[in-house]
Amino acid sequence: MMRPMRILLAVFALVLMSTAVVRAQTYTELYSFCATLDGCPNGAFPISLIQATDGNFYGTTSFGGAPETDICANVSGDHGCGIVFKITPAGELTTLHWFCKAQACTDGLYPSPLVQAANGDFYGTTEMGGANAYGTIFKITPGGELTTLHNFCTLPNCADGFAPITGLIQATDGDLYGTAGGGTNSGGIIYKITPSGALTTLYNFCTLPNCTDGEYPFAALIQAADGNFYGTTTAGGANGHGTVFKITPSGALTTLSNFCALPNCVDGSFPYGVALIQATNGDFYGVTAAGGANDRDECTGSGGVGCGTVFSVTPSGALTTLYSFDGTDGYDPATLIRATNADFYGTTFNGTTRLSGTAFQITAAGTLTTPHTFCSQPKCADGAHSESLMQATNGNLYGTTTGGGTTTNGTVFSIDLGLGPFVALQTNSGEPGARVTILGNDLTGAASVTFNGTAAPFAVNSTGTAIAATVPTGATSGPVQVVTPNGTLDSNKPFRVR
Repeated sequence: MMRPMRILLAVFALVLMSTAVVRAQTYTELYSFCATLDGCPNGAFPISLIQATDGNFYGTTSFGGAPETDICANVSGDHGCGIVFKITPAGELTTLHWFCKAQACTDGLYPSPLVQAANGDFYGTTEMGGANAYGTIFKITPGGELTTLHNFCTLPNCADGFAPITGLIQATDGDLYGTAGGGTNSGGIIYKITPSGALTTLYNFCTLPNCTDGEYPFAALIQAADGNFYGTTTAGGANGHGTVFKITPSGALTTLSNFCALPNCVDGSFPYGVALIQATNGDFYGVTAAGGANDRDECTGSGGVGCGTVFSVTPSGALTTLYSFDGTDGYDPATLIRATNADFYGTTFNGTTRLSGTAFQITAAGTLTTPHTFCSQPKCADGAHSESLMQATNGNLYGTTTGGGTTTNGTVFSIDLGLGPFVALQTNSGEPGARVTILGNDLTGAASVTFNGTAAPFAVNSTGTAIAATVPTGATSGPVQVVTPNGTLDSNKPFRVR
């Protein structure tokens, strides 16, 4: 199911919400979309959030924007085809671009999550629109100047792909990699595109009989420590319920694991839209939208038996189910991240007694707790149905809900779990002499930057929210450390010297 439809199905549930318990003390709503502006020109139903080098957050919404655009009107009557927005940590929001403002929506509609590239610009995709109406790849500057780099479905039968619903990643070679539907066999593709817009299809899914190589890659890729890319397909594979795969930068694909290998899919099924995470032990972690040990009636909307799982998989493909949701703790998990305390955090799109989802914490051993239950305020003023989560360099979690808020059109929120500040690397590997951007807070006056103990030349930007460092000669793989007037900050991931 594509993202806008998933959101629309949740709108009806919000109509039934009333009063509930007081929200968790750590939870703060920063912004409520479509709260005071007629037609939602500042967006509606946000689906992504990232931290940028200027210290602000950038994201996209599936609806809202140009009030005169009726083509994307949803069941709530909100107009507009989505926006790109900037929001400060204090909650001040600025709209950078309204989609479908161009004639015939040639700039696209329904944008995906963004990624900030090393050149400082943001890149993303739109699920529909463009010259051929089947989606685009775009670049947008921090000031809001948008350029369409590629229009999907330029080949007969969309052999070059269509309808990308996930974001891009920038690899160590500087190119951007992503997934889309369509392709030669209509099972989806993996592609790469240069920052200037030259696209290459790396793999067409459903190349093997009965799509045993997987079908519908609806999640973004990750580049692992070995330089290869890893991801999931929502369907296909040996059992028809999805796969975990590895693909080399040249396009050689290996299926590592097949979901629903056990009776009743107790090992999970249908991983949908959530990128894998590689932990420091080398294993990958992810979630499935369905399957697991608990088959409950309230979870039937997740697309199959079971309420979803959290799993780990080794680089060789050995899969372990860490947790099975049962509905009372949420179902249809929609995000997963690894925080600086080595625990994993995520959200469920649905579930609990109010069907609005949760924010959960889970250890590597599989112990799950729920820091926040959405819709815990009257009329879901704290938000409902979260589909994005990230940890900012101040240690707090930030995310968005696609529903709830003042007018049920979504929120931006933060959760303070008491985790300390850190620095984040925009690129996690590179050769000596390579330029690396380091994100952080209060970096002005930094005294040193070291790569696993080796001092590096660096410069702090004017806002004190990012450092440009050069990988020093003689550096070895390990943590990056920044000494500031307020203390020493460690990187949330190790840096791999190539």
